Amino acid sequence: MKIQSPKSAKTQKNKTLDAQFSLREVAYRAIQKHVKKSTKYEKGVLADQDPENLHQMRVGMRRLRTAIDVFAPAIDLPVAAQQSRITTIAKQLGKVRDLDVLHSWFQHYLTLADASVEESEQIQQVLVRLHRRRQKKFAQLPKLFKSKVYRQFVSAYRDWLNEPQFNTVAVMPVLDVIPDLLLPLLSQLFLHPGWLVATETIEGQIYPMVGVTMASLDQIFAAEGAELHDLRKQIKRVRYQTEFFIPFYGKSYQTQTQGFRTLQELLGLFQDEAVLNEFLVKELGSTWPHRLPVLAALLQEERFRNWQQWQALQRKYLDPKFRRTLSRRLMSPTVKLNPT
Repeated sequence: MKIQSPKSAKTQKNKTLDAQFSLREVAYRAIQKHVKKSTKYEKGVLADQDPENLHQMRVGMRRLRTAIDVFAPAIDLPVAAQQSRITTIAKQLGKVRDLDVLHSWFQHYLTLADASVEESEQIQQVLVRLHRRRQKKFAQLPKLFKSKVYRQFVSAYRDWLNEPQFNTVAVMPVLDVIPDLLLPLLSQLFLHPGWLVATETIEGQIYPMVGVTMASLDQIFAAEGAELHDLRKQIKRVRYQTEFFIPFYGKSYQTQTQGFRTLQELLGLFQDEAVLNEFLVKELGSTWPHRLPVLAALLQEERFRNWQQWQALQRKYLDPKFRRTLSRRLMSPTVKLNPT
């Protein structure tokens, strides 16, 4: 059965969160917030004066997609507002954003004292080609914002926010259902095979593998780097979804959401290096480390340092006691709410 939210649900959007809120009221707030963030940067993106506009718009799209996912049992959205449409738009933005990140990274590399004149000249040439590629990708964004897909997306959410439609379970008190929304996500995260990359079993307990060298790390990423990349995406989903409910928990819960962010960012550094390597292979060939030895050594050293940090966190999240504690924490939302 579908139900329409009463007008009172929308008029509460400027008040603080209340322990007596229903799931539909919390869902409405979250979707409204991220629809606004997903669309308010359009002019700034097209002006192309500050890459942060594009970044924030892309983040808004990701957050909105996550909100739709976490509140899926409660909300009834039109086709033009569903995840597939958001993914189509976000991918277009992502193509330009990825090039901006590469450009920023290469610019940073050029400031390093160890960069030789020859390597710096080659990087300058790479930057020229990168700029041209970005121009081509950016030229697609005005077309995107004028497209039927994008305009229908904006219109669908404007209409939904004016007259939101919900499923029957939306009337349930939010404190009663938060654990049911979050625990399946946590289970999926704990069961992800990425946690088992480069591990060993000792007396029935799984631990990060000791004695990993730079050379063996290359082999690990060649064989199982995709698992770590997918784990990062899963952590990002859990982080975004748990952040929606920070006001309904205590300080330890908020600290844990920050822990998810740390995990995501650390694994993101490995993915950034993979993207950088793929780009350099396309531009300079598979032998680019021989042409840019200082850069290649820098990347290898940074990855090894990041790996050591990752293993410390990996050990923590493989600990059954820690996992049980985190699960119990999600089971107990509090009524002491913070203002929003």
